[in-house]
Amino acid sequence: MTDQPVWRPTASRENLKSRAQQLAYVRGFFAEREVLEVETPVLGRHGVTDVNLEGVAASIDAAGVSGGWLQTSPEYHMKRLLAAGSGSIFQVARVFRNGERGGRHNPEFSMLEWYRVGFDDTELMAEVADLVCGWLGCDRPQVLNYRDAVRTIAGFDPMTISAHDLYQVCQQWLEPEQLAGMSRDDCLDLVMSFKVEPELGQARPVFVTHYPASQAALARITTKHGYPVAHRFELYIKGLELCNGYWELTEPSEQRQRFDQDNRRRRSVGKPEMTVDQAFLSALDAGLPACSGVALGLDRLLMLKTGAARIEEVLAFPIERA
Repeated sequence: MTDQPVWRPTASRENLKSRAQQLAYVRGFFAEREVLEVETPVLGRHGVTDVNLEGVAASIDAAGVSGGWLQTSPEYHMKRLLAAGSGSIFQVARVFRNGERGGRHNPEFSMLEWYRVGFDDTELMAEVADLVCGWLGCDRPQVLNYRDAVRTIAGFDPMTISAHDLYQVCQQWLEPEQLAGMSRDDCLDLVMSFKVEPELGQARPVFVTHYPASQAALARITTKHGYPVAHRFELYIKGLELCNGYWELTEPSEQRQRFDQDNRRRRSVGKPEMTVDQAFLSALDAGLPACSGVALGLDRLLMLKTGAARIEEVLAFPIERA
């Protein structure tokens, strides 16, 4: 007798109802602020170069386009809208990241992404706090810079620690052969994941800011206490990373350099290079308005609201039952 597929949803009706209420809350929040809701492609012609993200390739053949990618984020398309004069915009998107499955991850998930024209990262953090704390009914976040977070919780200065000492720290989680070839940022990410993140936001929500410039992704860079840092923030509640935001990079030449750096890094770790999205770069050439943007995991926000321990408790059908 063969095993029959499980057809029932993993989320309770109460959690499905809470999801519907959350979506209504989000749309009402932005309607009050006159932020335009938009939709962009789930299936795009390009993936992302970020070495830490793996997209889901699609097999298509239409309108002269062969192949494509399910989007890991609506960012590039939304920035094209911004460059075309859309003004501040938001989107509730279905996004895809290959190989991600666990208590807090599903390969397909719901993301709220929004961009505020004329905002810097500090102003956007205040709006993130308005949205999240308004929905959860929790205290407003405190602000902790990345350097202080690592020093306080992990016990070393991430800006000054030597590569040798950093590898020594990481050997509590990985064997030396597993650490071979890992970059400094890979090791710092390991420390964040295993040591720092579980302690963040336990008493009250916390924004972590001013990540090392090498972890800027698409954020602007500045100097703080003699070290280059990114205008990037993440929000943590009860050890759960909820969002990732930037004061957005608008300089086309710098963006091209970062794409090139990403692909060099991909080659160095044996991953295939990704074709750069030239339409996105053309939008930057035309002029991206000064803005800040943030991507927030709606499933994780719902986990916090309902007290769910695992993401499947708030999903109708996780990948195993899709």
